[in-house]
Amino acid sequence: MTVLNGTTAGDVAGRLADQILAGPDGYSGVVGDAQWAAEIRRLVDQRGATLLAHNYQLPEIQDVADHVGDSLALSRIAADAPEDTIVFCGVHFMAETAKILSPDKTVLIPDQRAGCSLADSITVEELRAWKDEYPDAVVVSYVNTTAAVKALTDICCTSANAVDVVASIPADREVLFCPDQFLGAHVRRVTGRTNMHIWAGECHVHAGINGDELAGQARSHPDAELFVHPECGCATSALYLAGEGAVPEERVKILSTGGMLDAARETRASQVLVATEIGMLHQLRRAAPEVDFLAVNDRASCRYMKMITPAALLRCLIDGADEVHVDPETARLGRASVQRMIAIGQPGGGE
Repeated sequence: MTVLNGTTAGDVAGRLADQILAGPDGYSGVVGDAQWAAEIRRLVDQRGATLLAHNYQLPEIQDVADHVGDSLALSRIAADAPEDTIVFCGVHFMAETAKILSPDKTVLIPDQRAGCSLADSITVEELRAWKDEYPDAVVVSYVNTTAAVKALTDICCTSANAVDVVASIPADREVLFCPDQFLGAHVRRVTGRTNMHIWAGECHVHAGINGDELAGQARSHPDAELFVHPECGCATSALYLAGEGAVPEERVKILSTGGMLDAARETRASQVLVATEIGMLHQLRRAAPEVDFLAVNDRASCRYMKMITPAALLRCLIDGADEVHVDPETARLGRASVQRMIAIGQPGGGE
């Protein structure tokens, strides 16, 4: 590891910058304490920036942000924000989406190496070949995809509106749904659509939350509600548990991250089991502090999301790194696929 040279954005910033360690797995060496948070806010104001944090970010990153939410909702906030600089604490495709919707703004991500296993599970070349197999099909892509894939997409979707997006397509048109196989299976199950082809991609974190774990947790917490993200490998198991009567049907909720927050504010349960990335627990506990939220799998942590560390964010604000660029034509085509989705409705509840 090497120590980055600090810049003189203030005495505190310089001292903290001298502590930053740069390694192949990310930036470290800085504690996200109150002094750090105050300096982050000072630097955000100095840059005239808006600071956005995804629900899966570290708690200290969420707490210092101007806005916390899912990636699409945050990108739409970025587009409407008066500031000319957007600092997106999330993974790379999210910052790309912000750039697509705000082409004239500067978009920074604290560590450009923060990728996404789900977005990486389909490439432009693979999508192009798939389209060649089904030339008359409508391509529906989850927003958790790269800008280049969005540019080849007819209409994007989120987990909150994927059912509505697919239902909006004429019944006689074939649908290519990518890249998440579990969300695709959920949509096919709800819509009953038989001419829907699903790409075999997955988020490594959500895929790792399995049905056996969910069933075991449900048995251990018989009065708990279940909040299950449709990207999870256990989503089908959750519905099976409800269908078999192992868990009352009304306690099983298949929800996007935004939907989980809404449900948290409304639940009357004293305990909720949550099947998604564990960063979500922070916002759920803030939304309903009287409820005991428990992770179905407490190891369900995305290493890419957690690359946005206090040190990485400090470096980003001091040095203006790392800027995200999207080719203008790619951005234009990707923006059209996102806007078609927004026109259908319910786009802000995102992943």
